[in-house]
Amino acid sequence: MEVDFGILMLLVLAVILLYKWVTKNNDYFHEKPIPSMAVKPLFGSTGPLVFKRYSMNGFINHIYNKYPNAKVFGLFDSLTPIFVIRDPELIKRITVKDFDHFVDHRPTFGNSRNDHPDSLFGKIIFAMEGEKWRDMRATLSPAFTGSKMRQMFELVIECCENVSKHYLAQSGQSQEVGLGSLFTRFNTDVIASCAFGFKIDSFRNPDNEFFMNGKNMMRFERISVALRIFGFKLFPTTMGKLGIDVIDREQVRFFRAIIMNTIRERQTKGIVRTDMIHLLIQARNGMLRHQQEKEHDEGFATVQESDIGKAVASQKMTENEMVAQAFVFFLAGFETVSTTLTFLVHDLVMNADVQQKLYEEIQTTENELDGKTLNYDTLQKMRYMDMVVTESLRIRPAAAFLDRLCIHDYILDDGEGLKFTINKGTAIWIPSQGIHLDPKYYPDPTKFDPERFSLDNRSKINPFTYLPFGTGPRNCIGSRFALMEIKAIIYYLLLHFTFERNDRTQVPLKLRKGFTIVASESEVYVELKKRQV
Repeated sequence: MEVDFGILMLLVLAVILLYKWVTKNNDYFHEKPIPSMAVKPLFGSTGPLVFKRYSMNGFINHIYNKYPNAKVFGLFDSLTPIFVIRDPELIKRITVKDFDHFVDHRPTFGNSRNDHPDSLFGKIIFAMEGEKWRDMRATLSPAFTGSKMRQMFELVIECCENVSKHYLAQSGQSQEVGLGSLFTRFNTDVIASCAFGFKIDSFRNPDNEFFMNGKNMMRFERISVALRIFGFKLFPTTMGKLGIDVIDREQVRFFRAIIMNTIRERQTKGIVRTDMIHLLIQARNGMLRHQQEKEHDEGFATVQESDIGKAVASQKMTENEMVAQAFVFFLAGFETVSTTLTFLVHDLVMNADVQQKLYEEIQTTENELDGKTLNYDTLQKMRYMDMVVTESLRIRPAAAFLDRLCIHDYILDDGEGLKFTINKGTAIWIPSQGIHLDPKYYPDPTKFDPERFSLDNRSKINPFTYLPFGTGPRNCIGSRFALMEIKAIIYYLLLHFTFERNDRTQVPLKLRKGFTIVASESEVYVELKKRQV
């Protein structure tokens, strides 16, 4: 009995110590002159997300509206204090003016300072920190300029034409399609061609190895993946040092082999192909430089490169870093772009007048091309196309919030009486979803209205209230590529088809619940109807 009592006492002591550890910072915001959300042990304030009561977009919108008069409020994500910044002027200060205090992202899936040699996540540009990130941004930035997009545009168009031909060849005037499946397969072909340097056809060969590995890799709803994500929230340094990646090692090995085999073949045979592998080889060898380009209006949503990206890199990429950057191209594009396209087509289905007006612009552009193939510059000149895509990204941005990690104590002072310290090691959330749906910035915000972004109106929009690709030096490096791909496939599909609602079309659209990437809860079906020639 004495032994049993001793064990019991040790267990009680362990529970008490664990409870004290997980709750030690719970009163952190009590000393700050801002409101804060309730905190639960282990789960912080984000329990409703963990237990799937909200979609990510829904949760961000919910907490944003919880404190309508606050410029800043606090919450806990697991054990980490988060300052949620609602005010555009403060967002500008944190992401641009005082960027040196907020250079890094929170190490959600590992980071460059403590990652294991075999880990890929710690080597991708999103996870890199400090000088490593600055150097990688300067190295990669020249690969994502407008001139480089022009070089790759032909590869994207080839994939767009293959999709159109596939559906035109189907019997019947109308066919039901699942948008998620359609755009994931299209995007797989684009990534294979533009990032990995080889051609596949995921419509003729739907179970190809590249597509199936990508599909398995992106199953973030699995329990094993959820546990790994939670582990990174609690013990990011330990998880990184152990070499634990969010995705399975099998998929990492598959994509690493593809990338390295392609690189070796290019170098051995002297093959040159205008794709991302070629640009990465040039970047690794220090041959890419940011060159001054003519000013082109590449659309309202396109983010501009900062001086950091235009600097000369001081170090060359390692082989593992090169593999990681090609890998992140897949991660960023496989589901994010596919989901954005799914949302956009759903918007067009529910707004037939917008779809018709966009088709008329496409038809006018096609007539002006007079038999020539669509090119990058012509696509950029399509004003209404840009307005439509920009508005869809406003209503459902792929990133419901942006994050930054405070790396030096920072005194936030709004000049109007709000003044306090954001301490080193705490994090920032910028609730882009909430801001995008705030009637203060966008009247009747849930209405799909591309005219908000007409040439006459877009100058009235505060750029720090429109954040689908982030803002400041740490914005999304691939915004040009993503927008090029989105606009190109919409051009080709609407040229030959109309998108129409049928009995299985989700109305309203339901989003996946939980702490996961933004996506629809289930497949989104529409009717794809051939246009009369």
